[in-house]
Amino acid sequence: MSRFLRIVLPALVILAWLAIASVGGPYFGKISEVSTNDQTSFLPASADATKVQERASEFRQASGAPAIIVLERDGGLTASDQQAASTLAQDLGKRDDVQGVSPAIPSEDGDAVEIVATMTQDADTGDAVEAIRADVDDALPSGVQGYVTGPAGFTADLTEAFAGIDGILLGVALAAVFVILIIVYRSPLLPILVLGTATFALCASILVVWWLAKADIVTVNGQVQGILSILVIGAATDYALLYTARFREALRDHRTGWGATKAALRGSLEPILASGGTVIVGVLCLLLSDLNSNKALGPVAAIGIAFSLLAALTLLPALLLAFRRAAFWPLRPTYGSAHPVLTGPDARGLWARVGRLVARRSRVVWIVCTVGLLAMGTGLVGLKADGVPQSDLVIGSSQARDGQDVLADHFPGGSGSPAQVIGSAEKTDELADAITAVDGVDSVVAAAKDSPTGTVALDQASGATPTVSHGGVLLEATLSDPADSDAAEQTVRDLRTAVERVDPDAIVGGATATAVDTNDTGIRDRTLIIPVVLVVILLILMLLLRSIVAPLVLIGSVIVSFAAALGVGALVFDHVFHFPGADPSVPLYSFVFLVALGVDYNIFLMTRVREEALRHGPHEGVLRGLGVTGGVITSAGVVLAATFAALGVIPILFLVQIAFVVAFGVLLDTIVVRSLLVPALAYDLGRRAWWPSRLSRADHHM
Repeated sequence: MSRFLRIVLPALVILAWLAIASVGGPYFGKISEVSTNDQTSFLPASADATKVQERASEFRQASGAPAIIVLERDGGLTASDQQAASTLAQDLGKRDDVQGVSPAIPSEDGDAVEIVATMTQDADTGDAVEAIRADVDDALPSGVQGYVTGPAGFTADLTEAFAGIDGILLGVALAAVFVILIIVYRSPLLPILVLGTATFALCASILVVWWLAKADIVTVNGQVQGILSILVIGAATDYALLYTARFREALRDHRTGWGATKAALRGSLEPILASGGTVIVGVLCLLLSDLNSNKALGPVAAIGIAFSLLAALTLLPALLLAFRRAAFWPLRPTYGSAHPVLTGPDARGLWARVGRLVARRSRVVWIVCTVGLLAMGTGLVGLKADGVPQSDLVIGSSQARDGQDVLADHFPGGSGSPAQVIGSAEKTDELADAITAVDGVDSVVAAAKDSPTGTVALDQASGATPTVSHGGVLLEATLSDPADSDAAEQTVRDLRTAVERVDPDAIVGGATATAVDTNDTGIRDRTLIIPVVLVVILLILMLLLRSIVAPLVLIGSVIVSFAAALGVGALVFDHVFHFPGADPSVPLYSFVFLVALGVDYNIFLMTRVREEALRHGPHEGVLRGLGVTGGVITSAGVVLAATFAALGVIPILFLVQIAFVVAFGVLLDTIVVRSLLVPALAYDLGRRAWWPSRLSRADHHM
């Protein structure tokens, strides 16, 4: 049995993970096959925009997103330009991925024409728009500029921006982590073992997520896809570093690798399971979200953390058992060598000096740290996190954004992306009057089966009768402002108020309404989920630490740290990068990751402090716990910060903001909160920190 445990069992574990990696590896780069970046697909079922989208098929054939083609010549289009535009419209209508095309509509100033090409429902929007852009380029007369914009154009630009999320993002993250581990551990082999563990965990995660998405059990989009990779690499590396630190300690006390493995597992199992479990529970709180894009991240992230835990507690121990002391070459820990002196006058090194500072000036240290963090948090006053226009989601060049600007110069800004109103057919005229009376509405049309374009103008001359379905009517209002602008969003809010007065059951949808509902739901989610996450994590910490006071201190430190990170982020976004604002989910995601992952370091620190306090007393326990965990927590924090910072290579505003806030917050948490604030508070409180456990009733070792 002992031989089986020492040799056969580790070999079987390694072979099992190799098998998983061989199956899951080919799915790298393929998860985009089961992901979507269509904004309406993430709305809650209760949103009016979702209801309108679902009912639109009652009035016309189901279709995909519209692509708006704009052709412009400074000084006016010529007759041959107009003919080329008409020919282009006819050619686009012959495409298999295009359901319908409007005629080439000239602008009043004669400088531009507009063509609306509606995708088929099953078309791949990114591929279809790329092909249409190629057709437009081929058809352009000399001197004419052409753009493909509209909902389909923006979706295509977003998809292109996400294109590097599998290869570039993962490569940057792994390279950054590898360099940091080489510098910290000065071993060529150990970083390979740690990153191998993280990569195998990611292979397993992607394999499971791909099939769940394929079966429509979970929803995956570009942001979920990117966060999954970063989260797994970062979390698996963190757990691996904690186990590695324990294993290296154990090699000094145990002659055999198996003895060191058992000791390392005993010392690291509880904090790693508690840390991973806390993160899983934290991200699963996103299931409370009404916004499907938030809800989608919960189970996907939980799957990633679960495999990170499993790999860190099975694959890595097996690998380190196989290599034993050679894994740390050239700085091999030798059996029987003395452990570093952690406290007292003979203690040396950075963490001994930090411990002495904490012991001498504990109250001053935690007060100064708290005041500094609160000062950073004042930047929250200027935080704008109520949503950004779709045209600003992609950082850098965007043909759809450029095309929208041209469109707004020559046509009503909302051309091709109308607000859609579904109401009672008996109140068609009243609804039309109410819609046209709203400031910001340029024109109104009704869906009609007998029109080549699917719509007819609602005026006395047309004599058209709108299509009626089950007693309902679909009206489409072209807005004066660009569909993703603040002005258009206000127009939609005014529209909803106006039509509700006429028909309380009328609902308003369309591209602008989708943005309004998404932002409103995101703000609601943020308000609900953040307190829930705090309460859940507080309860977990109370159970783990057998205390009430210490968990309250830790949660308080997490809140202050998060406020500081987001406050600094708000200042940087506004005054350095001049971003237009932030999505409501940026604070929510940042909070979930910073709190859940920050609690990891709380758990690493305080479980060791409690372990040492049981032997040496509360005050000595704080200093010894800080001395033992300071290096590994700092290393893990730097690795995690570098991993999340890698999200910044993807030119998506949401991900760049998440990258900055989480990376900065993790560094702040690691350098200030876990190294100074929490130890100083715990030292100042002494045994009171552990109330009401037995440890709170004795100021000496037990």
